[in-house]
Amino acid sequence: MTRNPSIVILTGAGISAESGLSTFRDPGGLWTRVDWRDVATPEGYARDPGAVHDFYNLRRKVVLAAEPNAAHRALARLQARYAGGVVIVTQNVDDLHEKAGSREVIHMHGAHGRALCAACGYRWPAPEVMTPEDPCPACVRSATRPDVVWFGETPYHLPEIQAAVAACRLFVSIGTSGTVQPAAGLVRRAAAAGARTLELNLEPSARAHVFDEARHGPATRIVPDWVEELLSAASF
Repeated sequence: MTRNPSIVILTGAGISAESGLSTFRDPGGLWTRVDWRDVATPEGYARDPGAVHDFYNLRRKVVLAAEPNAAHRALARLQARYAGGVVIVTQNVDDLHEKAGSREVIHMHGAHGRALCAACGYRWPAPEVMTPEDPCPACVRSATRPDVVWFGETPYHLPEIQAAVAACRLFVSIGTSGTVQPAAGLVRRAAAAGARTLELNLEPSARAHVFDEARHGPATRIVPDWVEELLSAASF
């Protein structure tokens, strides 16, 4: 990861919504149609691992077919062209940032494209379809699960994320609800370290009031506009 990046960008489900991927907490979002307790908790997996795998197999298929949108591409362009260093921290478990060309992406909630052995902790690329009977390539036990962070589990890479946020000069939150901790608290950590803070969201999030600036509208419009504005200013 870039040491002491100038910009840290936190992205949530809202940036991928225009690529056809459902958000979670919005009206009509995924958790209004599926009980998260059944498919996104260790307890749900223990009760019915087959149902959990069926849910993630379907999600994985949808994610594999999705394409990055103008917002993802704009952030990849910013990473490639901005001299100060840009780190993307995403709550999303899709790979649309990588498909768009971004290289420094920290997945704090895991990824649909990875599998995890609940017995030994080994990780490997997930096949398109997973079952509870799949053996771990390392320990051969049948303890395969999606490599995603469920409710009640600790997000990945937290020390690395917190260090980047504390060192940045600009913290930007894109497409997040502002309700999921610890991601929702990163804006205050950035502000406490002296960074400017900016929210780019379809609508004001639950924490819009704590940002120095907020711009609202579709991600495919406001994110490219902001990126071009930033790159133009940096070129002078």
